[in-house]
Amino acid sequence: MSRIIELMMTQLTAPTANIIPEIPKQGMPVTIITGFLGSGKTTLLNQILQNKQDLKVAVLVNEFGDINIDSQLLVSVDQDMVELSNGCICCTINDGLVDAVYRVLEREERIDYLVIETTGVADPLPIILTFLGTELRDLTNVDSILTVVDAETFNEKHFESEAALQQITYGDIILLNKTDLVTPDKLQEVEHFIHDVKNGARILHTQYGEVALPLILGVGLTPKDVYISGDKEDTHASEHHHHDHEHHKNHDHHHHEHHSHHLENDGFVSISFQSDRPFDVNKFEDFLTEEMPQDVFRAKGILWFSDSDLRHIFQLSGPRYNLHADEWSTSPKNQVVFIGRKLDAREIHTQLNKCLL
Repeated sequence: MSRIIELMMTQLTAPTANIIPEIPKQGMPVTIITGFLGSGKTTLLNQILQNKQDLKVAVLVNEFGDINIDSQLLVSVDQDMVELSNGCICCTINDGLVDAVYRVLEREERIDYLVIETTGVADPLPIILTFLGTELRDLTNVDSILTVVDAETFNEKHFESEAALQQITYGDIILLNKTDLVTPDKLQEVEHFIHDVKNGARILHTQYGEVALPLILGVGLTPKDVYISGDKEDTHASEHHHHDHEHHKNHDHHHHEHHSHHLENDGFVSISFQSDRPFDVNKFEDFLTEEMPQDVFRAKGILWFSDSDLRHIFQLSGPRYNLHADEWSTSPKNQVVFIGRKLDAREIHTQLNKCLL
């Protein structure tokens, strides 16, 4: 039996609930989830939504790529904002971060907590400064920056990406995820890497993004005074390897420019593929195992296979991939995004078209 067919027959179990902390009421608390490609940010986000109990949470997602796959996984998408069955809402950051936050703040319904999931190649600093250096400072309360790190795939090569380095540098809590997939020696090695980047980093070990919510929500760990002090550039220059922070001015406008600048410097590209025809499951598996470029860091999508009536949610991170099946809520089609360095879009499209029936 092929691995994809085996995965098509497997369902994941739901995590257990957590006790929710008392959330302070001075401004809407904000948690920013950051982390490199495939580290498990969306999995952590789903854990928060599943275990939030009576907390009303708003979520902002900013997908990297042409297809907003993450929103489809979380909820059924309707324009830029959707309401979940449990009362939470989810927004896409299409017109800028500040506008998206105001859409949440202007709602009549009470929202207890705001969670932002950044892209895997985003520098979190412009996002932090958007909250602490604009009028949002009086309306929100940045609580913590959570950086998710994939214990299995993380290595020194990640430091070739300035964004990956920044994510650890500005993380208040480092969630070392997928610890079940590595040896104790590899775990210690990764922790040494992290401490080299950020001395005294607060590290939590997780599997499948499962973490008790009182450890990450309502913790008040973001050092706001450091970011908003008059000499913040001098402070950060000494503490964070002399990174250039001139982009702190006009934060929301420059967030997208800075994002693109880092993508260009790091060499990352996103390749999207869509089709109204189904994949042959064996051909698609051959593509994954034999033909897919090694420089693909991350892939995810909604897959349609010719021999199945279900849709299959596809996640690939490094050498591992998984499928989760559920019912179609739309007409069947294939949507998949590949993210990596210096990928050839024409080559990947040609290979995927060969997998179609």
